[in-house]
Amino acid sequence: MRIVSVAAAALLAGMMTSVSGGALAQERTVKITGFGAKSGVVRVFGVNSEAAMKAAAEEINKAGGVTLGDGTKAKLSVEFLDDRCNAEEGISVIRRIASSDAFVAIGPTCSNVAESLFGILQKKVGDASDSGLQFPVFADVAAKGGLAAISEWAFRNVPSEFQMYKSLFAWLKQEHPNLKTIYGGVEKDFAHSNATYGVMKKQAEENGFQLLGSGEWLLNDTNFSTQVREMRRANPEIVAISAHPFTTCGVLREMDRQGVKPKLLIGLTSSSSIETLQGCGKQAEGIIIPTSFAPVTPEAKAAADNVTKQGGSMDLHSAAAYEIMFILKDVIESQKIMAKPDTVQADRTKMRQGLAALKETKGLLGKVGRTNDREAIKPYLYVHAKDGSWKVLHKPSS
Repeated sequence: MRIVSVAAAALLAGMMTSVSGGALAQERTVKITGFGAKSGVVRVFGVNSEAAMKAAAEEINKAGGVTLGDGTKAKLSVEFLDDRCNAEEGISVIRRIASSDAFVAIGPTCSNVAESLFGILQKKVGDASDSGLQFPVFADVAAKGGLAAISEWAFRNVPSEFQMYKSLFAWLKQEHPNLKTIYGGVEKDFAHSNATYGVMKKQAEENGFQLLGSGEWLLNDTNFSTQVREMRRANPEIVAISAHPFTTCGVLREMDRQGVKPKLLIGLTSSSSIETLQGCGKQAEGIIIPTSFAPVTPEAKAAADNVTKQGGSMDLHSAAAYEIMFILKDVIESQKIMAKPDTVQADRTKMRQGLAALKETKGLLGKVGRTNDREAIKPYLYVHAKDGSWKVLHKPSS
Protein backbone atom coordinates (compact mmCIF):
# COMPACT_ATOMS: atom_id res chain seq x y z
CA MET A 1 0.00 0.00 0.00
CA ARG A 2 2.85 2.36 0.84
CA ILE A 3 4.49 1.67 -2.54
CA VAL A 4 1.20 2.42 -4.31
CA SER A 5 0.78 5.63 -2.33
CA VAL A 6 4.28 6.81 -3.21
CA ALA A 7 3.68 6.02 -6.88
CA ALA A 8 0.37 7.87 -6.83
CA ALA A 9 1.99 10.86 -5.15
CA ALA A 10 4.75 10.88 -7.76
CA LEU A 11 2.17 10.69 -10.56
CA LEU A 12 0.15 13.54 -9.02
CA ALA A 13 3.28 15.65 -8.62
CA GLY A 14 4.16 15.00 -12.26
CA MET A 15 0.68 15.99 -13.37
CA MET A 16 0.84 19.20 -11.33
CA THR A 17 4.25 20.04 -12.78
CA SER A 18 2.90 19.47 -16.28
CA VAL A 19 -0.14 21.64 -15.66
CA SER A 20 2.01 24.30 -14.01
CA GLY A 21 4.44 24.26 -16.92
CA GLY A 22 1.56 24.51 -19.41
CA ALA A 23 0.07 27.41 -17.50
CA LEU A 24 3.40 29.18 -17.46
CA ALA A 25 3.79 28.62 -21.20
CA GLN A 26 0.36 30.13 -21.77
CA GLU A 27 1.21 33.18 -19.69
CA ARG A 28 3.99 34.47 -21.92
CA THR A 29 4.12 38.23 -22.37
CA VAL A 30 5.36 40.07 -25.44
CA LYS A 31 6.44 43.66 -24.82
CA ILE A 32 5.77 46.26 -27.51
CA THR A 33 7.89 49.38 -27.06
CA GLY A 34 6.70 52.82 -28.03
CA PHE A 35 8.62 56.08 -27.87
CA GLY A 36 7.98 59.76 -28.37
CA ALA A 37 7.67 63.08 -26.58
CA LYS A 38 6.46 62.76 -23.00
CA SER A 39 8.06 65.99 -21.84
CA GLY A 40 8.15 69.50 -23.23
CA VAL A 41 5.53 71.51 -25.13
CA VAL A 42 4.28 68.58 -27.24
CA ARG A 43 4.36 66.01 -24.42
CA VAL A 44 0.61 65.41 -24.70
CA PHE A 45 1.11 63.58 -28.01
CA GLY A 46 3.39 61.04 -26.36
CA VAL A 47 1.00 60.68 -23.44
CA ASN A 48 -1.88 60.03 -25.84
CA SER A 49 0.11 57.52 -27.92
CA GLU A 50 1.07 55.55 -24.82
CA ALA A 51 -2.55 55.51 -23.64
CA ALA A 52 -3.71 54.35 -27.07
CA MET A 53 -1.14 51.56 -27.19
CA LYS A 54 -2.17 50.37 -23.73
CA ALA A 55 -5.87 50.54 -24.62
CA ALA A 56 -5.29 48.46 -27.75
CA ALA A 57 -3.13 45.95 -25.86
CA GLU A 58 -5.87 45.54 -23.26
CA GLU A 59 -8.47 44.92 -25.96
CA ILE A 60 -6.23 42.39 -27.73
CA ASN A 61 -5.50 40.61 -24.46
CA LYS A 62 -9.18 40.41 -23.53
CA ALA A 63 -9.79 38.70 -26.87
CA GLY A 64 -7.17 36.06 -26.13
CA GLY A 65 -3.91 37.81 -26.89
CA VAL A 66 -1.63 36.97 -29.80
CA THR A 67 -0.60 33.57 -31.16
CA LEU A 68 3.16 33.18 -31.59
CA GLY A 69 4.93 31.08 -34.20
CA ASP A 70 5.12 27.97 -31.99
CA GLY A 71 1.41 28.11 -31.19
CA THR A 72 1.93 29.68 -27.78
CA LYS A 73 -0.60 32.29 -26.71
CA ALA A 74 0.91 35.50 -25.34
CA LYS A 75 -0.38 38.71 -23.82
CA LEU A 76 0.86 42.07 -25.01
CA SER A 77 2.38 44.64 -22.67
CA VAL A 78 3.47 48.19 -23.47
CA GLU A 79 6.57 50.15 -22.56
CA PHE A 80 6.89 53.78 -23.63
CA LEU A 81 10.14 55.77 -23.63
CA ASP A 82 10.56 59.56 -23.70
CA ASP A 83 12.71 61.05 -26.47
CA ARG A 84 11.78 64.65 -25.49
CA CYS A 85 11.18 65.51 -29.17
CA ASN A 86 14.95 65.69 -29.51
CA ALA A 87 16.67 64.07 -32.49
CA GLU A 88 19.80 62.97 -30.61
CA GLU A 89 17.69 61.57 -27.79
CA GLY A 90 15.50 59.78 -30.30
CA ILE A 91 18.52 58.06 -31.87
CA SER A 92 19.71 57.06 -28.41
CA VAL A 93 16.29 55.66 -27.55
CA ILE A 94 15.98 53.59 -30.73
CA ARG A 95 19.47 52.16 -30.19
CA ARG A 96 18.46 51.25 -26.66
CA ILE A 97 15.31 49.51 -27.92
CA ALA A 98 17.27 47.71 -30.64
CA SER A 99 19.75 46.40 -28.03
CA SER A 100 16.89 44.59 -26.30
CA ASP A 101 14.79 41.61 -27.40
CA ALA A 102 12.32 43.94 -29.15
CA PHE A 103 11.47 43.13 -32.76
CA VAL A 104 9.63 46.40 -33.58
CA ALA A 105 9.05 49.88 -32.11
CA ILE A 106 6.19 52.37 -32.46
CA GLY A 107 7.09 56.05 -32.76
CA PRO A 108 8.26 58.77 -32.70
CA THR A 109 6.12 61.84 -32.03
CA CYS A 110 8.18 64.50 -33.79
CA SER A 111 9.09 64.59 -37.48
CA ASN A 112 12.57 65.97 -36.79
CA VAL A 113 13.24 62.93 -34.61
CA ALA A 114 11.86 60.51 -37.21
CA GLU A 115 13.91 62.10 -39.98
CA SER A 116 17.12 61.69 -38.00
CA LEU A 117 16.58 58.20 -36.60
CA PHE A 118 15.25 56.81 -39.90
CA GLY A 119 18.59 57.99 -41.25
CA ILE A 120 20.53 55.56 -39.05
CA LEU A 121 18.48 52.59 -40.27
CA GLN A 122 19.73 50.47 -43.17
CA LYS A 123 18.57 52.27 -46.31
CA LYS A 124 17.96 49.26 -48.53
CA VAL A 125 17.32 45.76 -47.23
CA GLY A 126 20.06 43.31 -48.11
CA ASP A 127 22.71 45.94 -48.86
CA ALA A 128 25.85 44.40 -47.36
CA SER A 129 27.71 47.69 -47.71
CA ASP A 130 25.20 49.49 -45.46
CA SER A 131 25.83 48.92 -41.76
CA GLY A 132 22.72 50.82 -40.74
CA LEU A 133 20.44 49.48 -38.03
CA GLN A 134 18.23 46.61 -39.22
CA PHE A 135 15.23 47.27 -37.02
CA PRO A 136 11.60 48.02 -38.03
CA VAL A 137 10.15 51.31 -36.77
CA PHE A 138 6.46 52.13 -37.27
CA ALA A 139 5.66 55.85 -36.89
CA ASP A 140 2.29 56.89 -35.47
CA VAL A 141 2.62 60.67 -35.13
CA ALA A 142 5.54 62.10 -37.15
CA ALA A 143 3.65 63.53 -40.12
CA LYS A 144 6.11 65.38 -42.34
CA GLY A 145 5.67 64.11 -45.88
CA GLY A 146 7.84 61.37 -47.37
CA LEU A 147 9.73 60.22 -44.27
CA ALA A 148 9.26 56.48 -44.77
CA ALA A 149 11.23 56.70 -48.03
CA ILE A 150 14.42 57.24 -45.99
CA SER A 151 14.73 53.55 -45.10
CA GLU A 152 13.10 50.26 -46.04
CA TRP A 153 12.94 49.54 -42.31
CA ALA A 154 10.72 52.60 -41.76
CA PHE A 155 6.91 52.50 -41.83
CA ARG A 156 4.18 55.03 -41.08
CA ASN A 157 0.48 55.00 -40.28
CA VAL A 158 -0.07 58.73 -40.76
CA PRO A 159 -2.40 60.41 -43.28
CA SER A 160 -1.16 62.30 -46.33
CA GLU A 161 -1.37 65.97 -45.43
CA PHE A 162 -0.82 66.86 -49.08
CA GLN A 163 -4.00 65.00 -50.05
CA MET A 164 -6.01 66.34 -47.12
CA TYR A 165 -5.17 70.00 -47.69
CA LYS A 166 -5.45 69.67 -51.46
CA SER A 167 -8.97 68.39 -50.92
CA LEU A 168 -9.77 70.98 -48.26
CA PHE A 169 -8.75 74.04 -50.28
CA ALA A 170 -10.59 72.80 -53.37
CA TRP A 171 -13.68 72.38 -51.19
CA LEU A 172 -13.25 75.84 -49.66
CA LYS A 173 -13.08 77.39 -53.12
CA GLN A 174 -16.34 75.68 -54.02
CA GLU A 175 -18.15 76.39 -50.74
CA HIS A 176 -16.92 79.96 -50.27
CA PRO A 177 -16.45 81.45 -53.74
CA ASN A 178 -16.60 85.02 -52.39
CA LEU A 179 -13.51 84.60 -50.20
CA LYS A 180 -10.33 85.65 -52.00
CA THR A 181 -7.54 86.47 -49.54
CA ILE A 182 -5.58 84.42 -47.02
CA TYR A 183 -2.90 85.05 -44.41
CA GLY A 184 -0.71 82.32 -42.91
CA GLY A 185 1.11 81.61 -39.70
CA VAL A 186 3.63 78.89 -38.90
CA GLU A 187 5.82 77.39 -36.16
CA LYS A 188 8.96 77.87 -38.20
CA ASP A 189 11.25 75.66 -36.10
CA PHE A 190 8.99 72.57 -36.08
CA ALA A 191 9.44 70.20 -39.03
CA HIS A 192 5.82 69.10 -39.28
CA SER A 193 4.35 72.60 -38.97
CA ASN A 194 6.83 74.05 -41.44
CA ALA A 195 6.33 71.32 -44.05
CA THR A 196 2.55 71.45 -43.81
CA TYR A 197 2.52 75.23 -44.12
CA GLY A 198 4.27 74.80 -47.45
CA VAL A 199 1.44 72.49 -48.50
CA MET A 200 -1.18 74.96 -47.27
CA LYS A 201 0.37 77.86 -49.17
CA LYS A 202 0.68 75.94 -52.41
CA GLN A 203 -2.86 74.59 -52.30
CA ALA A 204 -4.29 78.00 -51.37
CA GLU A 205 -2.58 79.66 -54.30
CA GLU A 206 -3.48 76.87 -56.74
CA ASN A 207 -7.12 77.36 -55.81
CA GLY A 208 -6.99 81.09 -56.48
CA PHE A 209 -6.60 82.48 -52.97
CA GLN A 210 -4.30 85.51 -52.71
CA LEU A 211 -1.64 85.16 -50.02
CA LEU A 212 -1.33 88.51 -48.24
CA GLY A 213 1.54 87.51 -45.97
CA SER A 214 2.85 85.09 -43.37
CA GLY A 215 3.73 85.26 -39.70
CA GLU A 216 6.41 83.09 -38.11
CA TRP A 217 7.10 82.03 -34.52
CA LEU A 218 8.80 79.23 -32.57
CA LEU A 219 7.32 76.23 -30.78
CA ASN A 220 8.13 77.64 -27.33
CA ASP A 221 7.06 81.23 -28.03
CA THR A 222 4.43 82.82 -25.80
CA ASN A 223 4.14 86.32 -27.29
CA PHE A 224 2.51 86.76 -30.70
CA SER A 225 1.59 90.45 -30.66
CA THR A 226 3.89 91.46 -33.54
CA GLN A 227 2.77 88.62 -35.82
CA VAL A 228 -0.91 89.30 -35.17
CA ARG A 229 -0.42 93.05 -35.65
CA GLU A 230 0.88 92.37 -39.16
CA MET A 231 -2.03 90.02 -39.75
CA ARG A 232 -4.49 92.73 -38.70
CA ARG A 233 -2.92 95.20 -41.12
CA ALA A 234 -3.32 92.70 -43.97
CA ASN A 235 -7.01 92.21 -43.06
CA PRO A 236 -7.37 88.74 -44.64
CA GLU A 237 -10.64 86.91 -45.14
CA ILE A 238 -9.03 83.56 -44.25
CA VAL A 239 -6.32 82.80 -41.69
CA ALA A 240 -4.44 79.48 -41.90
CA ILE A 241 -2.39 78.52 -38.83
CA SER A 242 0.12 75.68 -39.18
CA ALA A 243 0.95 75.14 -35.52
CA HIS A 244 0.38 72.75 -32.65
CA PRO A 245 -2.18 73.39 -29.89
CA PHE A 246 0.03 75.45 -27.55
CA THR A 247 1.01 78.16 -30.04
CA THR A 248 -2.23 77.86 -32.02
CA CYS A 249 -4.04 78.91 -28.86
CA GLY A 250 -1.52 81.67 -28.20
CA VAL A 251 -2.10 83.13 -31.65
CA LEU A 252 -5.89 82.77 -31.45
CA ARG A 253 -6.03 84.48 -28.06
CA GLU A 254 -3.87 87.34 -29.39
CA MET A 255 -6.11 87.63 -32.45
CA ASP A 256 -9.07 87.92 -30.11
CA ARG A 257 -7.27 90.57 -28.06
CA GLN A 258 -6.43 92.63 -31.13
CA GLY A 259 -9.86 92.20 -32.68
CA VAL A 260 -8.73 90.18 -35.72
CA LYS A 261 -11.84 88.38 -36.97
CA PRO A 262 -11.35 86.55 -40.27
CA LYS A 263 -14.31 84.95 -41.97
CA LEU A 264 -12.62 81.54 -41.92
CA LEU A 265 -9.96 79.83 -39.80
CA ILE A 266 -7.90 76.86 -41.00
CA GLY A 267 -5.76 74.78 -38.63
CA LEU A 268 -3.04 72.14 -38.59
CA THR A 269 -4.10 68.49 -38.37
CA SER A 270 -2.37 68.09 -34.99
CA SER A 271 -4.53 70.82 -33.49
CA SER A 272 -7.78 68.89 -34.02
CA SER A 273 -7.39 67.75 -30.43
CA ILE A 274 -8.91 68.14 -27.00
CA GLU A 275 -5.90 70.25 -26.00
CA THR A 276 -6.92 73.02 -28.40
CA LEU A 277 -10.47 73.04 -27.09
CA GLN A 278 -9.27 73.07 -23.50
CA GLY A 279 -6.72 75.80 -24.15
CA CYS A 280 -8.78 78.21 -26.26
CA GLY A 281 -12.16 76.71 -27.11
CA LYS A 282 -13.86 80.10 -27.39
CA GLN A 283 -11.23 81.58 -29.70
CA ALA A 284 -11.00 78.38 -31.78
CA GLU A 285 -14.73 78.30 -32.47
CA GLY A 286 -15.29 77.53 -36.16
CA ILE A 287 -11.71 76.57 -37.04
CA ILE A 288 -11.68 73.95 -39.82
CA ILE A 289 -9.15 71.11 -39.79
CA PRO A 290 -8.80 67.95 -41.90
CA THR A 291 -8.22 64.81 -39.84
CA SER A 292 -8.04 61.04 -40.16
CA PHE A 293 -9.93 60.46 -36.93
CA ALA A 294 -13.28 61.36 -35.42
CA PRO A 295 -15.52 59.19 -33.20
CA VAL A 296 -18.03 58.61 -36.01
CA THR A 297 -18.10 54.79 -36.08
CA PRO A 298 -18.91 52.35 -33.26
CA GLU A 299 -15.30 51.11 -33.34
CA ALA A 300 -13.92 54.63 -33.18
CA LYS A 301 -16.20 55.61 -30.29
CA ALA A 302 -15.28 52.52 -28.30
CA ALA A 303 -11.57 53.06 -28.95
CA ALA A 304 -11.82 56.70 -27.86
CA ASP A 305 -13.52 55.65 -24.62
CA ASN A 306 -10.84 53.03 -23.94
CA VAL A 307 -8.04 55.54 -24.51
CA THR A 308 -9.71 57.97 -22.10
CA LYS A 309 -9.75 55.22 -19.46
CA GLN A 310 -5.98 54.90 -19.93
CA GLY A 311 -5.49 58.59 -19.18
CA GLY A 312 -5.19 59.91 -22.75
CA SER A 313 -7.37 61.31 -25.48
CA MET A 314 -7.97 60.06 -29.01
CA ASP A 315 -7.01 62.17 -32.00
CA LEU A 316 -5.59 61.36 -35.43
CA HIS A 317 -2.17 60.62 -33.91
CA SER A 318 -3.16 58.39 -31.00
CA ALA A 319 -5.69 56.68 -33.28
CA ALA A 320 -2.75 55.74 -35.51
CA ALA A 321 -0.92 54.20 -32.53
CA TYR A 322 -4.06 52.26 -31.59
CA GLU A 323 -4.38 50.90 -35.13
CA ILE A 324 -0.70 49.96 -35.28
CA MET A 325 -1.06 47.63 -32.30
CA PHE A 326 -3.66 45.58 -34.18
CA ILE A 327 -1.52 45.63 -37.32
CA LEU A 328 1.40 44.25 -35.33
CA LYS A 329 -0.80 41.49 -33.88
CA ASP A 330 -1.80 40.40 -37.38
CA VAL A 331 1.79 40.45 -38.65
CA ILE A 332 3.09 38.55 -35.61
CA GLU A 333 0.58 35.81 -36.34
CA SER A 334 0.87 35.74 -40.13
CA GLN A 335 4.68 35.76 -40.06
CA LYS A 336 4.86 33.25 -37.19
CA ILE A 337 7.07 35.47 -35.07
CA MET A 338 8.50 33.54 -32.10
CA ALA A 339 9.34 36.42 -29.73
CA LYS A 340 12.21 34.55 -28.07
CA PRO A 341 15.69 35.82 -27.14
CA ASP A 342 17.32 33.50 -29.69
CA THR A 343 15.00 34.55 -32.56
CA VAL A 344 15.33 38.34 -32.26
CA GLN A 345 16.97 39.13 -35.62
CA ALA A 346 14.84 36.59 -37.46
CA ASP A 347 11.72 38.12 -35.87
CA ARG A 348 12.78 41.61 -36.91
CA THR A 349 13.25 40.45 -40.48
CA LYS A 350 9.87 38.70 -40.45
CA MET A 351 8.21 41.81 -39.02
CA ARG A 352 9.75 44.02 -41.70
CA GLN A 353 8.75 41.61 -44.44
CA GLY A 354 5.23 41.32 -43.09
CA LEU A 355 4.73 45.08 -42.81
CA ALA A 356 6.20 45.69 -46.27
CA ALA A 357 3.84 43.13 -47.81
CA LEU A 358 0.70 44.80 -46.47
CA LYS A 359 -1.58 46.32 -49.10
CA GLU A 360 -4.45 47.16 -46.78
CA THR A 361 -5.14 47.36 -43.07
CA LYS A 362 -8.21 47.99 -40.95
CA GLY A 363 -8.59 51.51 -39.59
CA LEU A 364 -11.02 53.08 -37.16
CA LEU A 365 -12.67 55.05 -39.99
CA GLY A 366 -12.48 52.25 -42.56
CA LYS A 367 -9.96 50.53 -44.77
CA VAL A 368 -6.44 51.96 -44.92
CA GLY A 369 -4.37 51.41 -48.04
CA ARG A 370 -0.62 50.81 -47.96
CA THR A 371 1.78 52.19 -50.58
CA ASN A 372 4.96 50.63 -51.95
CA ASP A 373 6.99 53.20 -50.01
CA ARG A 374 5.48 52.03 -46.70
CA GLU A 375 3.05 54.89 -46.19
CA ALA A 376 -0.68 54.82 -45.39
CA ILE A 377 -3.60 55.97 -47.52
CA LYS A 378 -6.10 56.85 -44.83
CA PRO A 379 -9.73 57.95 -45.04
CA TYR A 380 -10.25 61.46 -43.71
CA LEU A 381 -12.84 64.14 -43.08
CA TYR A 382 -13.04 67.78 -42.08
CA VAL A 383 -13.98 68.80 -38.56
CA HIS A 384 -14.68 72.18 -37.04
CA ALA A 385 -14.74 73.41 -33.48
CA LYS A 386 -18.31 73.97 -32.41
CA ASP A 387 -19.64 74.58 -28.90
CA GLY A 388 -16.53 73.20 -27.23
CA SER A 389 -16.18 69.99 -29.23
CA TRP A 390 -15.08 68.77 -32.64
CA LYS A 391 -17.95 68.20 -35.05
CA VAL A 392 -17.79 66.63 -38.49
CA LEU A 393 -18.18 69.34 -41.09
CA HIS A 394 -17.71 67.37 -44.32
CA LYS A 395 -16.79 63.87 -45.47
CA PRO A 396 -14.94 63.97 -48.79
CA SER A 397 -15.69 61.15 -51.20
CA SER A 398 -11.97 60.28 -51.38
